[in-house]
Amino acid sequence: MSAPRTDRLVSIDALRGIAVLGILMMNVQGFAMTPMAYDNPTMQIEADAAGMSIWAIAHTFFAYKFITIFSTLFGAGIVLMAGDGPDKGPHTRRMLWLLLIGAVHAYIFWWGDILVHYALLGLIIVGARRWSVPRLVFTALPLLALGALFWVGGKYMGAAFSTPESAAQEAEMMAGLMTGMTDAYRAGFLNHIPWNAGFAIFGQVFSFLMLGPRTAGLMLLGMALYKSGFLSASWSHARYAILAVLGTGLGYYLSNASTDALIAGAFEAGALADGNAYMYGGSIIMSFGYASAVMLLSKIGVFSLIIKLFAAAGRMAFTNYLSQTLIMTFIFVGAPGLGLFGTVDRVDQAKLVLIVWAVQLIWSPIWLHFFRFGPLEWVWRSLTYGKAQPILKGTAAPG
Repeated sequence: MSAPRTDRLVSIDALRGIAVLGILMMNVQGFAMTPMAYDNPTMQIEADAAGMSIWAIAHTFFAYKFITIFSTLFGAGIVLMAGDGPDKGPHTRRMLWLLLIGAVHAYIFWWGDILVHYALLGLIIVGARRWSVPRLVFTALPLLALGALFWVGGKYMGAAFSTPESAAQEAEMMAGLMTGMTDAYRAGFLNHIPWNAGFAIFGQVFSFLMLGPRTAGLMLLGMALYKSGFLSASWSHARYAILAVLGTGLGYYLSNASTDALIAGAFEAGALADGNAYMYGGSIIMSFGYASAVMLLSKIGVFSLIIKLFAAAGRMAFTNYLSQTLIMTFIFVGAPGLGLFGTVDRVDQAKLVLIVWAVQLIWSPIWLHFFRFGPLEWVWRSLTYGKAQPILKGTAAPG
């Protein structure tokens, strides 16, 4: 049995670190409020002018961008970890353990877990790791188109069948769900589990059916981006600069159009459909622009310190992702936590995210100064390979 790879690409680690931090700006809404509040800032804690500005910034610059980057990097990671050999055993064990950890995370702690989704798709697409770059790209594009058909088409279909009566009934149902969820979350950790598990199961089935093609397509693109040298910062400065400007520019235009459409349409069904249509393509394009900018900065020496900080957070992305849940669960779920669910407005949510970012950017390099892996990365690797992996710096990896 071969040992896991331990050599690192700083550019990939830095991008992963930015992704795991960036997704918290969106996820905090799911920890602090009802799931319906993602696309609608009038839900639960109606946003004032400052809160609306925070929502608009998050929606334009963060929504679906960093989870898109995370998905592409997961695909690249399959190529890195599984290699080109015929033995899929370690990868299969790795995904099955991820599935188990994700299930515990989803059903007991937070319904918005992405690990189950990734583990299932990782088991399916691993064979693509040997494909050529053109084959990966030309398989990914139809999957992304299919994802658009399911996701965006589904939104428009829902809007087409929406009537004032059905909208009123839906609002009444949502209000009941919100009240029950809020009471349970504030009551205590054990009280919140049935609600959390229910949302998790529904979300997993819905996201696998509706967003599975998109995520699979992004993973295949990640494999292609790694094999082409994009993610190892092997392209020229000029190429990355052009892609960064074009990607962020066009992505911003589409994402901002999504924000404007939602606000102008008062977050009603038709506006939600239009907003999601703009965001589907805009988020992918803008994510590619972000990634290009990170690759460019990783090639410029003056940015090496900041890149290394994000790279440390990226090397511990699994630990940082799950520790974000522990922090947010303690804050927003009742005893033994603080039970602040439904009481913290969007401005204070953003402040909380900034604090967590600072903590994780500080603690990650300190931990990795002494240890080879993050604590949960070490657990996952040890489970995958059936024995404890060396964790202290200076210890040899098993042969």
